[in-house]
Amino acid sequence: MTGNGICAGRVAVVTGAGRGLGRAHALALAAEGADVVVNDLGVAPDGGGASAGPAQQVADEIRAHGGRAVAHTGDITTTDGAASLVTTALDTFGRLDALINNAGFLRDRMLVNLDEGDWDAVMRVHLKGHFLPLRQAAAHWRAEAKAGRTPDARIINTGSGAGLLGSVGQGNYSAAKAGIIGLTLVAAAEMARYGVQINAIAPAARTRMTERTFAATMAAPADGEFDAMAPENVSPLVVWLASAGSAGVTGRVFEAEAGRITVMEGWRPGPTADKGSRWTPAEAGETARKLLADAETPRPVYGAR
Repeated sequence: MTGNGICAGRVAVVTGAGRGLGRAHALALAAEGADVVVNDLGVAPDGGGASAGPAQQVADEIRAHGGRAVAHTGDITTTDGAASLVTTALDTFGRLDALINNAGFLRDRMLVNLDEGDWDAVMRVHLKGHFLPLRQAAAHWRAEAKAGRTPDARIINTGSGAGLLGSVGQGNYSAAKAGIIGLTLVAAAEMARYGVQINAIAPAARTRMTERTFAATMAAPADGEFDAMAPENVSPLVVWLASAGSAGVTGRVFEAEAGRITVMEGWRPGPTADKGSRWTPAEAGETARKLLADAETPRPVYGAR
C-alpha cells in the first residue's frame, strides 16, 4: 500500500470493519491510498459480546502493508460513539472525506416469533447505526462548507436485497435495510449543497451474517476458480464511490455481487387512473384490479415459495 491510487490523500471511516465486507472495504481503500479509521465493536453475529481485537487486527494489517490506519472500538449506535468516530479521523489524520456505514448483525425470526427486543436491536444497529455516524459526519462537512472549505465528501450506506424485495424470516432486517435506502435518498438531497454525495449499496457476499442462510450457494470455490461470493468483490465499487472520481453520482442504489454491478431503480408511478372525483369502494376495487392487470409482476420476496 502506498500513497498512490484513486483514494490517495483521502481519509475514510468504515464501520463494522473488523470482518467480512467491512474488512474488505477497509483493506481496499487503504490499497488505493486512503487513510482508514477501522471501526468495530468485535461482537458475535447476533450482537453479543465485544472485543477490540478485530478492529485492531485490520488496522495492524493495513499498517503492515505500508498504509495508515487507526482502530476505533466505540459504539456507533450512541451519540458519543458516533461523535468519537468522526473525532478520531480528524484528530489522527486531520480530515474526513468518506464514511462507509457497514456495521450490522442479525436476529432472524418469523414475524410471529420475533420479539420486541430482537426488533429493537436490529433497528438500533442497522438503522440508527447508519443515522448517527451520518449525522455527525454531515454536521462536520456542513460546517466546513459554511466556513468556505466546501468538501468533496462521500457517504456509502449498506442496504440489502432484503430491504429492496423483503426476505422471509427477516422482517426486522428487511425493514431496517429499507429504512436505510430512504435515509440515503433524503440525505443525498439535503447534503448536496454542502459538497457531500451519498449513495447506497445492496451487496451479496459470503460473510458471518450470510454463511448459515446461504451455505449451499456461498461455499468457497476450488483453488484457482473465481470466488463469486468473496466480500472483496463488492469493495471496488465502494472504493470508487468513496473517491473523487465518482463526482456527480448521488442518491443512487447499486447492487453488487460477484462480477456484477446493477443500478437499482426504485418505486416509480405505474398504471394509474383518475376519476376526477371520489371513488366508491366498489369502483376503487374494480379500478385497482384493472390497474394491477396492466402492472408489472413484483419480483418475489427472498425465501418465498
